[in-house]
Amino acid sequence: MYEPVECSRPTCRAILNPFCQVDFQAKLWVCAFCAQRNQFPIQYKDISEANLPAELIPNFSTCEYTLQRQATVPPVFLFVMDLCLDKEDLQALKEALVMSLSLLPQTALVGLITFGKNVQLHELSCEGCSKTYVFRGSKEFTAKNVQDLLGLASQPAVPKKDGPATSFGASRFLQPVQQCDMALTDIIDELQEDPWPYGGGKRPLRSTGAALSVAVGLLEGTYPNTGARIMLFVGGPCTQGPGQVTSDELKDTIRSHHDIDKDNSCARFTKKALKYYEALGRRVAANGHSVDLYSCAFDQTGLHEMKFLPNLTGGCMVMGDSFNTSLFKQTFQRVFAKDQKGDFNISFNANFEVKVSPALKLSGIIGPCISMTKKGPLVAEQEVGVGGTSVWKLATLDNATTVATFFEVANQTAPGSAPQRVFFQFITHYQHPSGQMRLRVTTAVRNTADPLINLPNITAGMDQEACAVLMARLAVARAETDPGPDVLRWLDRMLIRLCQKFGDYRKDDPSSFRLPAHFELYPQFMFHLRRSQFLQVCNNSPDETAYYRHKLNREDTQNSLVMIQPTLTSYSFSGPPTPVLLDSGSIQPDRILLLDTFFQILIFHGETIAAWRLQGYHEQPQHENFRQLLQAPRDDAQEILQSRFPMPRYIDCDQGGSQARFLLCKVNPSQTHNNMFGYGQEGGAPVLTDDVSLQVFMEHLKKLAVSSAT
Repeated sequence: MYEPVECSRPTCRAILNPFCQVDFQAKLWVCAFCAQRNQFPIQYKDISEANLPAELIPNFSTCEYTLQRQATVPPVFLFVMDLCLDKEDLQALKEALVMSLSLLPQTALVGLITFGKNVQLHELSCEGCSKTYVFRGSKEFTAKNVQDLLGLASQPAVPKKDGPATSFGASRFLQPVQQCDMALTDIIDELQEDPWPYGGGKRPLRSTGAALSVAVGLLEGTYPNTGARIMLFVGGPCTQGPGQVTSDELKDTIRSHHDIDKDNSCARFTKKALKYYEALGRRVAANGHSVDLYSCAFDQTGLHEMKFLPNLTGGCMVMGDSFNTSLFKQTFQRVFAKDQKGDFNISFNANFEVKVSPALKLSGIIGPCISMTKKGPLVAEQEVGVGGTSVWKLATLDNATTVATFFEVANQTAPGSAPQRVFFQFITHYQHPSGQMRLRVTTAVRNTADPLINLPNITAGMDQEACAVLMARLAVARAETDPGPDVLRWLDRMLIRLCQKFGDYRKDDPSSFRLPAHFELYPQFMFHLRRSQFLQVCNNSPDETAYYRHKLNREDTQNSLVMIQPTLTSYSFSGPPTPVLLDSGSIQPDRILLLDTFFQILIFHGETIAAWRLQGYHEQPQHENFRQLLQAPRDDAQEILQSRFPMPRYIDCDQGGSQARFLLCKVNPSQTHNNMFGYGQEGGAPVLTDDVSLQVFMEHLKKLAVSSAT
């Protein structure tokens, strides 16, 4: 537990790492980023080649420092609960919230806001009777409005002598779990459906935007720049007030992608709502708070408009059909999961800083963050994602949070010049769930190479999986502002340029085209990315698209690849479970297939297997092998379901069934109704689609890559 050693140059401030040169006699170290000579602090007086501190040991490229100062306020959890639900959903949600009180840290502060036509902020300090502050649902509330109405503005923050610092007056609404557990449980148990009547052909009046503005204003005025999470539970679209998504008339259908593109009457609220929630999200993130969205309804709830809240603050987004399902209940429990040390998998109020050698410039990052607008000489003018800075705010972190960092070459070396070493340092300052302030430092080094003479070195360093995920994030970022066809054309141009640069071929001879081993799978990833729900919005609602893109921009490389190109595993009598190609040819009548798309886990029974199961062979003792074959994919699926966040949707279907479409839309359509040779062949199943297959895609790619005219 000690402070990190920083470079003394004010414009650098890089942290001591294994790549620094050390003079053990003079007790000096040379910064790897700016070559500044620095004196070691007095506590390093015994340093030697045989006695190195942890941050100088070559294998320790990542070090985490536990800093001396502690967080003055425990984490805050503010529940914002929709009351316009049916009885079963409302009861299930109430049970989930009561259950979460037993999972939260006992010192954590907790509060409750409910909303329907109006917004209710519940006071937790009253004993014997409940007291509620009611806000009009059709009005937006600033932080000052909330403070004035609650009497917080005239009461300054006062630290407690016998506990963590708190805002005087805020304890009426936000109290430690150990103090308000019983009172809050009673309040939640007594909640009823929103009493405001609505007639036939009407949607309930739901004030989601106003409720969020009250929640943001409350935390902004009481606990700014501290770790806090607003957890919104919503069962339908906002129908009045700020952030309105649709009208309360059921005859007005909620907007689709087509409506948004054409800007017709169904999407008349969309632009204003997007602007409102984006501004709200930036306010939340600037204060170090985050917003979680739990949307459970059969119709859309406005995730498309509210996407900025989790995307800018690092909160999670969960989409389901009902609060009374295992998908929501188990996912919500996993939010409060603990690691092996007993610490919660939630960190708060992080700053993420990137330092880099002068040979590169920092273009930006794509991930759940906002800019801290810290410019410098190493910040590139051309921005990618969130750029124009070297420091970002990540309001919430967990073990799965990732960001994609993009650089540009600042100094093009002269042809034939020696390779340079480029250093990278990623510094994350955050509040650990235990209350400690920690600093994690990761330092890496890479060599530059001249593509004219050292192309093999660049080829050998290619990570096609990471490259595919980075391109997917870039494409999704473009898809937020550019038309879909333009994004696909850009993706195709980038793929053709890569094949022309690294492929081995003779001009105008497609049959001679070869890609190096480190690039072989990359075109296949791009093929599936073009067909994925991230870029193809047909048959997806705007809410679904927002949800899928949100998860892609947070998950690590392995999970992101599963989203881009799902995995397919075959179970049969001929051998153990085997990974097979994501191709229509893998669909066989005597196979069971397990499809993992990250969002869905699907078990697909071939025609013969399904017929045997319907005849009950698995229940007969002489067919024990068949019973085990049916059980094997279920066991593997259960293992995935228990470990993944959010919990995937589980689908069990047979060949020819309606839900088999979830598999057929993902496989490469090598056999279609237009393919006379594939249709009716033994093995495989034709897919009724006009999409081109991977084979046709590769043929066209080879022609364009080797063409003299391209």
